[in-house]
Amino acid sequence: MRKTFALLLALVIAPAVAAAPRLYGGAMPEGEARPIGAALAEIDALAGQPGKFVGRIVQVCQNKGCWLILEDDGRHARVKTKDHAYFVPKDAQGRAVVYGVLAEVELEPEMARHLAEDAGRSEPVPRREFQIVADAIALLD
Repeated sequence: MRKTFALLLALVIAPAVAAAPRLYGGAMPEGEARPIGAALAEIDALAGQPGKFVGRIVQVCQNKGCWLILEDDGRHARVKTKDHAYFVPKDAQGRAVVYGVLAEVELEPEMARHLAEDAGRSEPVPRREFQIVADAIALLD
């Protein structure tokens, strides 16, 4: 009877533990996250203000894990860890929620090359992109 109870308890607890988000950086504020695709459609109203954004991870910095690309509905933004104070796993995948400041930025040529190298690409990334400087990143999957 005890073995059966222990097995049932493990079956109930294991999915809850596996589903817990992995948090990197600071605290994640309460509240709903806005899909990054919808946020980018409203960039003028949201730029420069902190917010929560959700999307699917499509790429991660392969050097240190200091940035990731968050995508939703065909639109994407690079999420950079604030001040390189923390890193995410280089093999991170699935969905993520980030809390930070969204902006459209113009990259210097050497930064575009650097980001391409971090991604393992030979061609530079586009010079203009959307970025979120993130205080916190929660990996959901």
